[in-house]
Amino acid sequence: MELHGYRRENGRVGVRNHVVILPVDDISNAACEAVAAHIKGTMALPHSYGRLQYGEDLALHFRTMIGTGSNPNVAAVIVVGIEENWTKKIADGIAETGKPVAAFSIEGHGDLETVRRASWKAREFVQWASELRREPVELGDLVVSIKCGESDTTTGLASCPTVGVAVDRLVEEGGTVFFGETSELTGGEHLIAGRMATPELKEEFRRVYDDYVELIETQSEDLLGSQPTQGNIAGGLSTIEEKALGNIEKTGTKEIIGVLAPAQSPQNGPGLYFMDSSSAAAEHVTLMGAGGAVLHMFPTGQGNVIGNPIVPVIKVSGNPNTVKTMAEHIDVDVSGLLSRELTLPQAGGLMMEYLTRTANGRVTSAEALGHREFTMTKLYRSA
Repeated sequence: MELHGYRRENGRVGVRNHVVILPVDDISNAACEAVAAHIKGTMALPHSYGRLQYGEDLALHFRTMIGTGSNPNVAAVIVVGIEENWTKKIADGIAETGKPVAAFSIEGHGDLETVRRASWKAREFVQWASELRREPVELGDLVVSIKCGESDTTTGLASCPTVGVAVDRLVEEGGTVFFGETSELTGGEHLIAGRMATPELKEEFRRVYDDYVELIETQSEDLLGSQPTQGNIAGGLSTIEEKALGNIEKTGTKEIIGVLAPAQSPQNGPGLYFMDSSSAAAEHVTLMGAGGAVLHMFPTGQGNVIGNPIVPVIKVSGNPNTVKTMAEHIDVDVSGLLSRELTLPQAGGLMMEYLTRTANGRVTSAEALGHREFTMTKLYRSA
């Protein structure tokens, strides 16, 4: 199947063509939503943070904001913030991609004047973006992320192995794939460490993973009930180790060529990357999108409803009950693996078919249902 996408100014390829109204901070959400209400074809991305953050927490906030605006699925960006300096910093970071971006600060102007000025510019951007056209691209041009959710025994038996086949195919074709979910590697972290391309990467991965474990231990907390979740346990996954082994199946078999910080873009060229990231679905996909992912493959057992405003989330399930009772959320049905009506290579081929169709413009179930979960990751308390 031929593949068509939007070739952006910096050469990266997107599969959607959004004009985003991006708030720097929580108190700019209302102005951004007002602009989006005035100008059809734009999308506001309200969130909860951006005030009095500092240190690595602030650095992550800027990385996520700049990365989201820089994502190839975004054609142009209006940045709105309460004060000028941080607003300009984010707009300047996005502008390095070459795409159209404009910045508006509310202080000294108020909401009404800011919304008026931003709406004029947003109209200009929407009209410009509406004339952009898809062009032929290759699988190797795509950056794809993966995460599973609401896992059960069928996830490890069907949907995760299906995605693993697709991951291997993408990497073989020269594409880039991100995986993460640091906490959900527990009990299988040695398997990931063993696939690192160099001893230095293996050491960096162990450092990132051990930092997570140390954080849990310093809080004197037991993860049971959170990892695995109550739903995981009800679905037959009684330990985090069982969950991890199913989770790792979706990463395929290829070597891992990079270890990324949350929301960091890859620097080592195409291939498979680990990103230190939350296992919470909305946070995870938001971080992966900020890192540059333009599509997301999401295996689910009992049925997760997650979506994202800018990254199409493709749901795949092998649970026959889920594909029946939550059919409106499932894009790819691989329950035939359990009934032996499908082989794993056939399931992987079906996953690749839907990935390509989605890249070419097919609306995912999450998009059709209006799921636009955009959730920032916060590291610690604000000042």
